[in-house]
Amino acid sequence: MKRHIPNTITCCNLISGCIATGCAFYGQYHYAVLMIIIGAVFDFFDGMTARALGVSSPIGKELDSLADVVTFGVAPSAIIFYLFHQVHYPEILVPFREYIPYTAFIMAAFSALRLAKFNLDERQTMGFIGLPTPANALFWGSLVLGQRAFLVSLKFNAVFLFLFMLLFCMLLVSEVPMLALKFKDFSWEKNKVKYIFLLGCLPCFLLGASCFAAIIVWYVALSIIATRLHLA
Repeated sequence: MKRHIPNTITCCNLISGCIATGCAFYGQYHYAVLMIIIGAVFDFFDGMTARALGVSSPIGKELDSLADVVTFGVAPSAIIFYLFHQVHYPEILVPFREYIPYTAFIMAAFSALRLAKFNLDERQTMGFIGLPTPANALFWGSLVLGQRAFLVSLKFNAVFLFLFMLLFCMLLVSEVPMLALKFKDFSWEKNKVKYIFLLGCLPCFLLGASCFAAIIVWYVALSIIATRLHLA
């Protein structure tokens, strides 16, 4: 019986992603983001449970990736899809307004590619190369939830949204090493970049609903700086 527990948790992640996607299509951003966060919690515990019970299996790994594609790939794509229907369009793009929102699902494809790459990349056992899909999903959910008024204003438009989306698609499959928050010990010397990251997160919480978006931007920026300076 216990061998089914981790897969059940993974399925809960999948169901959370499906609900998040449905909420996003109706513009219910609060519920969509909440279900993505719940899915992330299930995603965290399924692997941990499998290891604790000693029942890790190939099917569990495949099921985990399938669930992640939905929760952290399709759901944020659905959020962007709905946002494309609300943003301002330059006059030249108005004739294509009906079709441009479907480009949002490019992100789902890149998320799937990222997850497939992660499963095969032996370099990512203790860290990440490229932006993790849960971080990407939380970024978009938090951004739209906290900055919707700006995103649908005349200061922003569909071109900026499309280019911004492509930037994060590239980050998903990039070769940029990303900070892994795994502590082997708690010494400052071996973990200074991680401690700097955690300290830098504190002011982000003053941004309210946008805090996760700010934290992910800080995470990416610090990862790039640390790599450039050979600190991590």
